[in-house]
Order: sequence, then C-alpha cells, then structure tokens
Amino acid sequence: MLRLFVRLVRRPLLPAVRLWRRNIQLRVVAATLLISLAVVLALGFVVIAQVSTGLLDAKEEAAQSQAAGGFAVAQEKANTPATVDGPDATDNRVGRDASTWMNSLVKQLASGGQTAFEVVALGAGTGVEQGGPNALGVRGARASGNVDPTASVPLGLRQAVNHATGAFKTFSEIRYTAGAGEKAPEPALVVGKRLTDINGEPYDLYYLFPLTQEEESLNLVKVTISTAGLFVVVLLGGIAWLVVRQVVTPVRMAAGIAERLSDGRLQERMKVTGEDDIARLGEAFNKMAQNLQNKIQQLEDLSRMQRRFVSDVSHELRTPLTTVRMAADVIHDARVDFDPVTARSAELLAGQLDRFESLLSDLLEISRFDAGAAALEAEPIDLRDVVHRVIGGAEPLAEHKGTRIRVLGDTQPVIAEADSRRVERVLRNLVVNAVEHGEGRDVVVRLASAGGAVAVAVRDYGVGLKPGEATRVFNRFWRADPARARTTGGTGLGLSIAVEDARLHGGWLQAWGEPGGGSQFRLTLPRTADEPLRGSPIPLEPEDSRGNRARAAAEAAGSAAERQPADAGDRSPIPPRSPVANAMPVPADPTALPGSGARVVARPAGQSAQEDRGADGG
Repeated sequence: MLRLFVRLVRRPLLPAVRLWRRNIQLRVVAATLLISLAVVLALGFVVIAQVSTGLLDAKEEAAQSQAAGGFAVAQEKANTPATVDGPDATDNRVGRDASTWMNSLVKQLASGGQTAFEVVALGAGTGVEQGGPNALGVRGARASGNVDPTASVPLGLRQAVNHATGAFKTFSEIRYTAGAGEKAPEPALVVGKRLTDINGEPYDLYYLFPLTQEEESLNLVKVTISTAGLFVVVLLGGIAWLVVRQVVTPVRMAAGIAERLSDGRLQERMKVTGEDDIARLGEAFNKMAQNLQNKIQQLEDLSRMQRRFVSDVSHELRTPLTTVRMAADVIHDARVDFDPVTARSAELLAGQLDRFESLLSDLLEISRFDAGAAALEAEPIDLRDVVHRVIGGAEPLAEHKGTRIRVLGDTQPVIAEADSRRVERVLRNLVVNAVEHGEGRDVVVRLASAGGAVAVAVRDYGVGLKPGEATRVFNRFWRADPARARTTGGTGLGLSIAVEDARLHGGWLQAWGEPGGGSQFRLTLPRTADEPLRGSPIPLEPEDSRGNRARAAAEAAGSAAERQPADAGDRSPIPPRSPVANAMPVPADPTALPGSGARVVARPAGQSAQEDRGADGG
C-alpha cells in the first residue's frame, strides 16, 4: 500500500520532474529567483530591524525626557507650601484633600500631551502580591483619556516602581475602559516613578506614550521593502531568463543539429551571427561537422572500395579456383599411383582447396552484410527439423571426436518465422564449434519456446571461455588461442556471419562460458517476424554451471539442516535440473549485440593452465 501510494503521488509530478531535469533555463531562472528572494528577505529583515530600533530609541529618548519633566512638575506641585495668595492658592487650599489634588494633577499633566501621551496615577500599595484593590499600587487609581489604569500598567513595572527609586520603563499596551467605546488596544511605552503627594504619602505616576505613529511608520517601511523586493526579484528573474536564453538557445540549436548529424544528415550546420563567444562556438561546431562529414565520406568511400575489392576478388578468384579445383581433383583421384609423399600432398591440396572455397563463400556473404544487400526469406519453420539436419551433418565429426550430441525440448513443435537457410547455418556453426572444442564430452542442444520468442542453446563441457572472451568471440578472424589448429578447416568468419544472421532476424546471439566448465551459445529469435524481443525462454547461464551448482548445493544444505539436523554431514552433489520451457527470464542487456548478456565465470584456484584455453571463434 505504501508503494502504491508513493507511485500515485509521483505520477502527476513526473512531467514537472522531467521538465526540471531537461530544461537548464528553468533551473537557472529558478535558482536566480530563490537566491534573489533570500537576499531580499535578509536585506529586508536587516533594514526593518534597523528602522524599528531607530524609531524605538528615538521614542524612548523623547519619552524619558518628557516623563522626567512631568515627574519634576508633579513633585514640585506636591512640595509647594499652602498659601492664600499666589497662583496656586486655590489648588493648595483644595490640595489638602489628596484625592481631589490627585485628580487635578492627572488632568493638568495630561492636558499638555495633546494625545501624545496619557497619565496614570496609582496609590502606593503594600508591596506584596496577595492581590486585592490595595495590592501593588492600585489603590485610588486615576487615569486620563478613558485609560484602564490597572490593565494598561504591567504588573512587573508596578513591582519595580514599588520596590526601588528612580524612573522605570517598559513596553506594553494601552487598554481603554468601556466609556471609550470599542477603541482597540494600542502599543505603548510606559514610564513610571514613585512620588509623594501633598500629604507626603507615596504614589506612583506613569506616563503612557502610544507607539501608533511608530507602528504606522514601520508598516510603511515593511510595505515599501516588500513591494520593492518583489519587483527586484521579478526583475532579476526576467534578466536571468533573457541572459540564459541568449546562451541556451544556441546550445539547443547545436544539440538539435548534433542529433540530425547523428541521424546521417551530415549537411546540417549552425547559423552563425556576430563575433562573440557563441558565434565562435558555432563556427567551431560547423568546422567540426564539416570535418566529420569529410572523414565519414572518406571512410564510406574506403569501405565501399574495400567491399567492392573483396567482392571483386572473390568473384575473380572463382574462375582460377575452378580450374585449380579440377586439376586438384584429377591429381587427388590418381594419388594411389603416386609415392606416399606425393599422395599426401594431393590430399593436403584438396583439403586446403575446400577451405579456400569456404573462405571465398564467407567473404562474399560478409560483403553482402556490409553492403546491406542481405535479404531475409522468412517463412514458418519448425526449428526441430533444422536442428536434426544440423546434427545429422555433424555426426561424422562427433564420432571422430568421441562426442555424443543430445537434444532436449524437441517433444513439442518450435515454430517461428525465419529463414531456414540462415538459421541452419548459424546452428551448424554453433554445433560444429561445440563438438570441436568439447574435448570429447557430450554436447547438449536445447530448444524452448515461450511468449513471443523461441530459442536454441548449444552447450558443451570443454575448455570454455576465459573472462572477456564471450564478447570477443563474435569478432571476425578472432581466435582464443592462435596456436590452436583448425581441425575442421574453419575460416574464422563463422560466428561473425552467425551474429549477422541473428541480427537480420531481429534476434540475439549470445555467449556464456567459464574456464574449464564449458560454454553455451544461445540463439533467440522472435516467433513472428518484426516482433521485438523482450526475453528468452532459455537462461543464458546453464543451470549446471559451477556457480549455479554451488548455489543449489548451499540452498539444499541449508534446507536439509533445518529439516534433519542429524543428516547435516551429507553433502552429496545435486544433479542439475532441467530448465522449464515456459520460463521467460529477461537477459541483463537484451538489446546489445553481439554477446549481449554474455557472462564469463572466473577460473577457480588450482585450475590447470591446459584447461584455460579459449574456444575458437570460427
């Protein structure tokens, strides 16, 4: 369920991920936008912090200066003696009533603020935190402008003012009473100090300076920076898009032209304008394309000349070869009248002429493949008939080598659309090679059919293949051991022609081998012509290989140990199992030819050097 959920989530994101991977312009523009956004955010935070700090510092300095003047005036009024005459006579006569004097003082001090500040006076409390109306300076609270005195002055500031001398400040909110309507709280700077009234009793006087203007100024700065930052980010994104486009567009053109060049359209060239670096790149690209076209043309001409030369030589050699063959046949038929040395020479001459004729035929066939003139005459055939014809032709050589050829999987028809002549040539080459290099051991030919594919595998138990030889065995004239004699007169082109025949059918010809453990060649063909192959019904590595036998023995030993611990000492070898014809294992690399999916097992320690000799490629 988790895997299904991940798959469902990833499916709609695949187009975006594909676009991100393939579009360098999108990645550069996105990276530029992200970096620009990060820079603008960092710069905005720094500027806003600096502006906020500056505004608050200026506000604190002005508030403290103004509050200090108010504190001085309030204390001066409390210390003024009571007289009948004088400007303060009326206040002082009333002032002996501390409550009335406090109301008058708050109104007088707040009248000079002009909404720049509010004044709150709180009677001194007991200095303890037991609560109640007389705790921590809330007795006889008075405030201007419908300010809620107890809610607007923080408890921490009241504690500081009650327990120490001097002025104290803090940031808080001005909260209003119900008489002020629905007026929202405002941020404010609160400055307070302990004073004495006209009767010498202590009280706390607080100045509340609203920070509304500073907040509006800061919001204006934030909006300005946000707008400017967004504009800068968009502008940088557009600039990055234009700049990258100037670079990416020629690169895309070069990529498209390179793809067309790889498709064989060698006349394609880039359009060059200007004299900048991109123009020089385009000129260099065009010069490279021109040189490649010239070199490819030269190679094509040379290859054409070589193919024509091989074809002409092969054809021209047939006439003298026919004459030499006639003379050699006459000499060979009369060898009984010659002395032993001359008779042996006549036999050698006839054998080498046979090989010469085979070589000419193979060269002509190779030249047809190189020229693209090979034609496939496909028709429904039963591969069992082809295999039996091949085995019948190889029986004399097998009897001479002491080898027995066994066929497996021929109980059911194995039908495929193929060229019977070419398939027979491939299988004849594989079977003869297996007999020649099988060291007198059995050769197993296995047929299978499954899905849309049919396969024929030829297994021998001879010298095998050394590491790396399974991919080189299809090269022309390649030999694993140059000193090894061609006892069957091979030309060295058999496997090269065989792999070309397999390609012509749209099939695979693959090799596997291990030193001293034999080899297996597998021919896989589509059941229907032009049908793509997706797998082979026969595994490339046989089940009786050393690696598979070791793994099977280990699994069997583990199972036996779990079931019957007392029999754990029994380590008898397990006979190889027959492959299941309906299995359809997918090879490691089903499209690479020749030798696709080939695997070579390294020689184990102690293997004799004599068994390390590779198989002949022809």
